[in-house]
Amino acid sequence: MHEPSVPPWWRESVIYQVYPRSFADGNGDGIGDLPGLIGRLDYLQGLGVDALWLSPIYRSPMADAGYDISDHRAVDPLFGRLEDVDRLLAEAHGRGLRVLLDFVPNHTSDRHPWFVESRSSRDNPKRDWYLWRDQPNNWRAAIGGGSAWTWDEGSQQYYLHFFLPQQPDLNWHNPQVVAAMHGVLRFWLERGVDGFRIDVAHCIGKDPRFADDPRCLAGEVMAHINDQPYSHELLRGLRRLVDGYPGERVLVGEVNIRSTERIVEYYGAGDELHMAFNFLPLDAPWDAVTFRLCIREVEALLGAARSWPTWVLSNHDSSRHRSRYGGSLRRARAAAVLLLTLRGTPFVYQGEELGLEDAQVTPQTRVDPGGRDGSRAPLPWLREPPHGWNGARPWLPFPPDAAALSVEAQEASEHSTLRLYRRLLAIRRASPALRLGDWQELPSHPEVLAYRRQRGGDLRIVCINFAGRPHAFPLAGAWQVEIASDGQGDGASFGGALAAEQALILKPREG
Repeated sequence: MHEPSVPPWWRESVIYQVYPRSFADGNGDGIGDLPGLIGRLDYLQGLGVDALWLSPIYRSPMADAGYDISDHRAVDPLFGRLEDVDRLLAEAHGRGLRVLLDFVPNHTSDRHPWFVESRSSRDNPKRDWYLWRDQPNNWRAAIGGGSAWTWDEGSQQYYLHFFLPQQPDLNWHNPQVVAAMHGVLRFWLERGVDGFRIDVAHCIGKDPRFADDPRCLAGEVMAHINDQPYSHELLRGLRRLVDGYPGERVLVGEVNIRSTERIVEYYGAGDELHMAFNFLPLDAPWDAVTFRLCIREVEALLGAARSWPTWVLSNHDSSRHRSRYGGSLRRARAAAVLLLTLRGTPFVYQGEELGLEDAQVTPQTRVDPGGRDGSRAPLPWLREPPHGWNGARPWLPFPPDAAALSVEAQEASEHSTLRLYRRLLAIRRASPALRLGDWQELPSHPEVLAYRRQRGGDLRIVCINFAGRPHAFPLAGAWQVEIASDGQGDGASFGGALAAEQALILKPREG
């Protein structure tokens, strides 16, 4: 596989995940929507990101926050109309922002017309569009961890669902299913969507023997261990389809196997996913050794395969990284430097740029059956309650310190986390080394992670002190602090020391 002479846009980009329910509310019903997002595109352009990935906006009964789709070609009224997607694409593209949608190929809603037909009788033409058995095996479902099989009284068989019973799995061994789902991609590509994040991309191929898996006896769920050769054949088909459209459309896969070695296989020979999420940092504590080993593994395995890495610290399914790091804003700011200077494409989850923590959700305010509401809380735009969410009470409570961490408050503060992200994104965009350069680890104390990024004559050194105490970091030559995570010493000469939990980007001193 040869390297392209001109890197595709997604290699140089920072992608921002929008969770539409919680981003911005355009109609005052307490739920974020597409008009609300469109009204905040200037904010995202000013932040300095290059593309947006939207969590599902399709018509859905919302048993799993939109990942249970009942119509792949319609927008749920909660979020707006199909015309709003067209307007979003036009407005985003006009600002130089690309737009990715979530593609959910593994399952549909049990209210999808396909499944309604499939369960209507055993001889229905769409019966084989889903996976039906007379007897269940021992496979376990995510979100609750019970059996992955549910009995259907009407047709007297069990159907398979790797997630909720309301999310029956499609049978991708049926060519009609493949054709129908390809048609879904074409529908959105022809509207101008720039690519897709593929939900649980590793789950679409199933063991045709339906053999028991001993790991399920130990409580493991299939969504974390399913890894079948047929998934790769299916992904090659999706890739061929997407590559047939102009504009370097992109496929980013959620391959939630927690093994970098296995994830690399989903890039194929450059003919499957363009990128696959690297989930290990989503589990990682604030620990230099953990990150050092993770980065080394990614560099070694993806580098050998000439596959392009991704980096992500938070998303809609995980606790926000500030919360995982003990609530420390200092650590969260240092992590921002780490995220935006590693080799690969960073994904920023909405609210990271504000330093948000998980919202406190009670049994009375809980919505998600999987208990993931904390990271999905509404973004605070204004200082004063209801923080820019006028009208009905928002669907979830706001995160802690919503007034102080609001966009309005942080725009007025020179050293805010929002200002830090804007500066980091601007520096990254201006630096070939940070966008596309080689990565080389540098010798350092075990509690310090340091590396060099270089492309041509452009050079940066990044050093992150994970410890709660200062550390020496001697460097030969003269270096200048381009940016400090804590705002201390920006523009000054580097004196060879790192403050506690401080991250620095250094460049050769001018003059």
